[in-house]
Amino acid sequence: MTDRDYSDWYSLEESHSSGKSGSLAPFTFICVVMILVFTGLLMLYSSSYAEAINNGFEHYYFVLRQGIFALLGFVCAVVVCFIPMKWIRLSAIPLVFLALAAMLLTLFTPFGVTVLGARRWLDLPLLPQFQPSEVVKLSAVIFLSWWLTSTRTKRYMGWYYVIPLVFILSFSLLIVLQKAYTTMIHFLILSLAICVAGRFRLRYVVTACAFLFVPGFLFMISESYRVKRLASFIYPQLDPQGLNWQVNMSLSAISEGGISGKGIGNGTYKLGLLPEVQNDFILSSVIEETGLIGFLFIITFFILFAILGYRAASRLWSRDRFSSLLATGITTMIISQVALNIAVITGLVPPTGIPLPFFSQGGTNIFVVIVECGLLYRMIVLSSKEAKDE
Repeated sequence: MTDRDYSDWYSLEESHSSGKSGSLAPFTFICVVMILVFTGLLMLYSSSYAEAINNGFEHYYFVLRQGIFALLGFVCAVVVCFIPMKWIRLSAIPLVFLALAAMLLTLFTPFGVTVLGARRWLDLPLLPQFQPSEVVKLSAVIFLSWWLTSTRTKRYMGWYYVIPLVFILSFSLLIVLQKAYTTMIHFLILSLAICVAGRFRLRYVVTACAFLFVPGFLFMISESYRVKRLASFIYPQLDPQGLNWQVNMSLSAISEGGISGKGIGNGTYKLGLLPEVQNDFILSSVIEETGLIGFLFIITFFILFAILGYRAASRLWSRDRFSSLLATGITTMIISQVALNIAVITGLVPPTGIPLPFFSQGGTNIFVVIVECGLLYRMIVLSSKEAKDE
C-alpha cells in the first residue's frame, strides 16, 4: 500500500473505531479476554493464598497486586483503542529506543534488580518494579510490523533485511545478558514469526538462526545449573528429588486432578509440595483443583483467542499489512507463551521461566498482555468491517 492508501485506510478505521462492524467477533473477543482475566484472578487467589500467608502477607496479597495491574492494563487498553493507527506506526522507533534504554538501565545501573542470579527487573523511582523484556517483545511486534510494511524502508533493499536482523540479534544478546535464556527463545519465536508472516526471505531467517545457534549453545552450557537442568530433563532418574522435583510434583498434581478435580480451593500441592506455584506452575494447581474439565475450559478460550487473532490477521493482509502483522505478532506472543508453559508443566521441555498469560503472578506480564489485547481488539474490529464489505 502507498502512503495515500494508508491515509485513506486509517480514515476508514477511525470512522469505525466504535466497533459497530455488524460482526460478533469484537464482542466475542472482549468476552474471551474478560473470562480469561477473571478466571486467572480466581485461580491465582486459590493457588497463592497459602504462599502469601507463609511469607507474612495477607491472604489476598498476590491477587490484589495482580488485580491492580490488570485494572491499569484495562485503562490503558481503552486508551489504545482511541489512539490513531498512524500514531501507533510512528511509535515504532521511539518504542525501540525506550526498550533499549530500559534494558541498559537494568543491566548496567543500580536500578537493575537481581533475583536468584538473574538481572531481569527494573526498579525506577515512582514506578512499580517491572521486567523490561516485556517492553522489548511489544516493541518487536510494532517495529517489525512497521519496518516490513513501510514503503519507505523498501527503497533501501540492503538495509531492509539487515535492520530487522540487527534488531533481533541485539535484543537477543541483551536478554541473554540478563540470564533470561527462555525469554530469549520466546523473543526469537515471536520475531521470526512476524518476519515469516511478513514474507521475509527465508534464507535470511535461516541465517539469523545460524548466527544465534553457536552463541546460544555456548551460553546454555556456560552455567553449570543449565547443564544440570538439561541433563536431568534427558535423564529424569538422575535427580528426581532435586532438579526434577518441580516437574514431578507438577505431573502428580495433574494426575490427582482427574476428570473433575478436587474442587477450587481444595488443592494440596500448593501448600508447599509445588514451589512458587503461583508463577510458572500455576496451571498444575488449576488442573489439580478443576481437573481435565477445567483444563479444557481454559484451553477452549485460548483457542478462541488464537482463532480470532489469526483470522483478523488473514482478513487484513490484502488491505493493511501493518495491522495484519500486528495481529499476527500479538496473537503469536500470547499463544506461544501458553504452549511453552503447558510443555513445561507436563515435562515436554525443561523447566523455564515462561508464565501462563492471564494466570501466572506477575504485574508486568498481565499489564502488557491486556494492553496488547486492546490493540488486537482494534485489528479484529477492522477485519470484521473488511469482511462485511466483501
